[in-house]
Amino acid sequence: MHINMSRDLWQDPWFLVGLSLTLLFAGLALLGPPLAPFDPWDISFTPISSPSAAHLLGINDGGQDIFSELLYAIRNTVAFGLLSGLTALVIGVLIGAISGWFGGFVDAILMRIADIILAIPAIMILILTAALFQPASYILALILASLMWPTIGKAIRAQTLSLRESLHVRAATQMGGGNWHIIRRHLIPEMFPLYLIGFAAKTRMAVFMEASLAFLGLFDPSRKSLGMMIAYALKYYYMEVWWNWLTPPILCLSLVIMGVTFLAISLEKVVDPRLREALVEKTA
Repeated sequence: MHINMSRDLWQDPWFLVGLSLTLLFAGLALLGPPLAPFDPWDISFTPISSPSAAHLLGINDGGQDIFSELLYAIRNTVAFGLLSGLTALVIGVLIGAISGWFGGFVDAILMRIADIILAIPAIMILILTAALFQPASYILALILASLMWPTIGKAIRAQTLSLRESLHVRAATQMGGGNWHIIRRHLIPEMFPLYLIGFAAKTRMAVFMEASLAFLGLFDPSRKSLGMMIAYALKYYYMEVWWNWLTPPILCLSLVIMGVTFLAISLEKVVDPRLREALVEKTA
């Protein structure tokens, strides 16, 4: 029985929840900072002030409006995740398609490189790089992407090996289609659903990594981040700031990760052949 991917996704409650959360935080990342009531770097307010009509979440220890700070933190955390996830996807797709199509020596070299990178603990590389060189956040995002692509690359390679034997690809080859033409026009477009899964998974990982590095204080202190807000708020937990200063960034970070995770799970249920067979049995 044929499964309509679009229909099955829109009938999946996890997909709807994940899509709603993802769109919400994407909107906050784009529109939140311009709507912030105050400059998040303005230190002219009374430190550790309770929430009020003017300051919805109160004032932090540096005299800055917490709500405005939260909106900028969401933008930076989400942007880091998107940049790293997208870069890892592009690298993984290109290397996976090239490795699967050409095979032989090229395949062996690329997959051994992927195996080596998989053995490297990404968090340790990021910590050392951030601590020793203090690069800009986008540099760390690109470094993380260079360490995350192998799993995407291996999945794309496996699918490419399967598509090599399909009738239309073999026909294109016999008609004189060049290697890059076939990769660009036949292989890469047909694996689009896999890109969504890989992108969602790597974006989720990157968001968590960014929050972890910010929590450890490895970013520029003036850069707003959900992890940084959590770290600063924890210093004042005894002053009962948990509900207006500590909880908002924890909640936002959790919802961002949950939203992307729900999307990845829903897409995998529809795309993965083994899970699709189970879905067929349920809908038959």
